[in-house]
Amino acid sequence: MSQVPPVDLAQQYQNLRTELDTAVLEVLASGRYIGGSPVEGFEQQFANYLHIPECVACNSGTDALYLALRALEIGPGDEVITSPFTFIATTEVISAIGAVPIFVDIDIRTFNLDVEQVEAAITEKTRAIIPVHLFGQAVDMTRLMEIAQAHHLAVIEDCAQATGAEWAGQPVGTIGHVGCFSFFPTKNLGACGDGGAITTRDPAIADRVRMLREHGSRQRYLHEEIGVNSRLDAVQAVILQVKLRHLPAWNEQRRTIAERYTEFLSHIPGLMVPYEHPEGRSVWNQYTIRLQPNGAEGGADPAYRDRVRSDLQKQGVIAMVYYALPLHLQPVYRSLGYAAGSFPATEEAAHQVLSLPMFPDLSIEQQDQVIDSLKDCLVQNQ
Repeated sequence: MSQVPPVDLAQQYQNLRTELDTAVLEVLASGRYIGGSPVEGFEQQFANYLHIPECVACNSGTDALYLALRALEIGPGDEVITSPFTFIATTEVISAIGAVPIFVDIDIRTFNLDVEQVEAAITEKTRAIIPVHLFGQAVDMTRLMEIAQAHHLAVIEDCAQATGAEWAGQPVGTIGHVGCFSFFPTKNLGACGDGGAITTRDPAIADRVRMLREHGSRQRYLHEEIGVNSRLDAVQAVILQVKLRHLPAWNEQRRTIAERYTEFLSHIPGLMVPYEHPEGRSVWNQYTIRLQPNGAEGGADPAYRDRVRSDLQKQGVIAMVYYALPLHLQPVYRSLGYAAGSFPATEEAAHQVLSLPMFPDLSIEQQDQVIDSLKDCLVQNQ
């Protein structure tokens, strides 16, 4: 029995081997590994891809969020609204600058921030909102920007899982005041190591981010404030240049796979396929289903989901669970005072979600193995 992995980066490398090896060896031969034309070239190409004037590359998606908050002068005592159903990078940067993450529940259909609950969480201390475009699907940015503008709040888009996704025809990362991207290897546009970028239409924000990422310096050995070392290296930059050329086709392949999954899985009792908002265009970083035991409406049994996942693995299909323990219940955030039941939709999703294998090179045979194995495992566990 062949194994279907959640993602296959080795196959992606083999497909691009000549392009990648040539690009990387040119950098190694140059003897210039930090900054320079490879990084500047990627920044310009990525900005062109998103149709936005400013792109600043950095060391990771986490650093992108941190630098965005710093550039917007958000700090101790400020509040930042975001989702409890995401990776901790989104909130640890809020905590790192001394601000306080304020959670708002998700829309159970999309796993994204429930925009209609945001306004009730705004206080006089609120300075910003970080919508997370989770699993490749865009948040309702039309309504969110209306709320942000009415309350004079900054919007920092967390696009770590959504490079190329759109809301109302506009790429994510170009709608809010700042967009933050991750190039972790498993992302739609992934480096061969860590990497990130910030996008904005405001040249003053971009200029400050460039200064902060270089130890708070615009001129060598002259430091204006405490910054960090957060540079994208030249090797990763040329790798990303190569992969960016293929990204539109890869995202279309992901859409085709997602449509096929949905076609064959949408009528199975107890299984809810992902919902895609009519105004959004997902790039399917993950294809995440929800499982309810015996098809019970509102059921939330993590043991059931975990049994299905374990049985899938026995059949060679490796499915993933993101995020089994929501952020508001993490030990590190006990001091915020949230308890079980604080965010019902988030907690229900955490007990039900299962992400199926999803990558552009996923073959029809592998897709069929995923679909057939999942059907078998659901029957076994009813």
